[in-house]
Order: sequence, then structure tokens, then C-alpha cells
Amino acid sequence: MVQTDDKTLDQLNEEADIAADYLEGLLDIADYEGDIEMGVRNGRPMVQIVADDDTDIKHLIGKNGEVVDALQQLTRLAVQQATGERSHLIVDVDGFLKRKRQTLRDMALDAVDEVRETGEPVDLKPMNSFERKIIHDVVRDEGLRSRSHGEEPHRYVTVYLKRAEADGEAVEEDEFLVDD
Repeated sequence: MVQTDDKTLDQLNEEADIAADYLEGLLDIADYEGDIEMGVRNGRPMVQIVADDDTDIKHLIGKNGEVVDALQQLTRLAVQQATGERSHLIVDVDGFLKRKRQTLRDMALDAVDEVRETGEPVDLKPMNSFERKIIHDVVRDEGLRSRSHGEEPHRYVTVYLKRAEADGEAVEEDEFLVDD
């Protein structure tokens, strides 16, 4: 997803500050120990909660990252309330998103390998838009095609060879298809 509004670095840092204050308040209410790290990456404010003690912080991740997702949504609402503008803030807990990206990258590469070996399309499990975007990017980088199918929350990605490649012909570089 491309961010269309061009915010200044100061605005992005302000969003990160607001988010950090909000998350510190939540941590205090929940009586969780954690440090907040903030910054701007790829034109988006980023806030990460880190802790020395893995016990409490795992509760902030939740099963399959549901708690991280909820924290991100709540924090984005807090930033929007304070600034009057929608935020594309990223909230991470203890490097969960980095690990998730790597897992998704590995899943995409496994699907690419299977498609190359069999020539047949591979359907992946249903994913949210963040996860599908990572899959599409990896598949495109590997020179194959991908397309999203279905309705939320059961939307999934199919990975397949480019049409001409499947027919044994040369392929033009601009034949990539990403539909999300």
C-alpha cells in the first residue's frame, strides 16, 4: 500500500511521539514493563515495544499477532484523534513483524519453488492485506505472478508461472500481475 499523503519528517516524528505516549499509558495500565523505541522507516512512523522479560511481552503479541494488530489499530486511532489525520503508523512488539515478514518470505519462496517444479499454480492460506502484500512482492521479485482471490477474511494468494513461461515462450519483463 503506497502512502499518498506526503507528510514531513517532523509530522511523522510527531505521530510516533503521540503513539509512544499512548502505548506507554497502556503499558502502565496493564502493569507491563517495556521500553518504547520510535522512528520513521519507509515514510511511515514506527513504534516498537521491547522488554527484557519475555513473559509479559508475549501477551502483547498474542496468538498469530492479534494483539499487536489490535494495538496498532487503537494507536492509529489515538494518533488520528490527536492530529486530525489518518496515520499509517506501524506498531511492533519485540520484533514480531520482522519475524513474521521472514516467515512470509520463506512461505512465498517455497510456493515459488513448487510452482517452478510442477508448473502448477499454488494456493496459499488466507491472509490479511499486510501478509498478501509481502507475498506478492517476493513472488514478483522471483519473476513469477500472483493474484489475490476471495473475500475478507478468507482472501488468499495464488502463485503461478507467467502465461508465456508456462507455454514455453520468452517472457516480457512487464507481464507481472499483482491484484490486491
